[in-house]
Amino acid sequence: MAEQIAVEVAYALPQRQSLLSLTVAVDSTVQQVIEYSGILKTHPEIDLSKNKVGIWSRTVKLDERVRAGDRIEIYRPLIADPKDMRRRRAEKAKEEGRADKTTGGRPQQHHQDD
Repeated sequence: MAEQIAVEVAYALPQRQSLLSLTVAVDSTVQQVIEYSGILKTHPEIDLSKNKVGIWSRTVKLDERVRAGDRIEIYRPLIADPKDMRRRRAEKAKEEGRADKTTGGRPQQHHQDD
C-alpha cells in the first residue's frame, strides 16, 4: 500500500463552512484530493474549472502535489471587484465631506488662533 498523508479540504459559504480531514496517497494532486473528499457532491455549486483553489491561502493549480498537513481551500468567486468597491467607498467619502475632493485624503482642519 502507498504511503499515506493527512490533509484537509476547506470550503466556506457565508452561513457555514465545510472542513474535511482525510488521508490520501503521498503523490496525490490537489484535484484528486478534492474529488476524493466528496465535497463536490456535498456542494454541487463548486466548479473546478471556475473556482480558484489554494493551499494555506496561496493560490495553486489543480495538478500541484499535496504535502502532509496541507489545507486545500476552494474559493468562492468574488461577488464584487475589490477595486470597484474601494472606488465607490472613496466617492461616497468625498460626497459626505469625509475626504478632500481633490486629493482623496482627509479634509484639512483649520484652527482659529484665539
